[in-house]
Amino acid sequence: MPQMAPLSWLTLFTVFSLTLILFGIVNYFLSSPNAPESTSSQFKTQPFNWKW
Repeated sequence: MPQMAPLSWLTLFTVFSLTLILFGIVNYFLSSPNAPESTSSQFKTQPFNWKW
């Protein structure tokens, strides 16, 4: 079984690297986060009574 030439390893590396980069870019721009419906009712704070 003959070994692969270094040029073939370089082209394989570039193809897989470009595929990974393109997949990351497409995944980043196609994902849309869900916006919360109402932010005022979600966070209710109660005052703290510190008793030292």
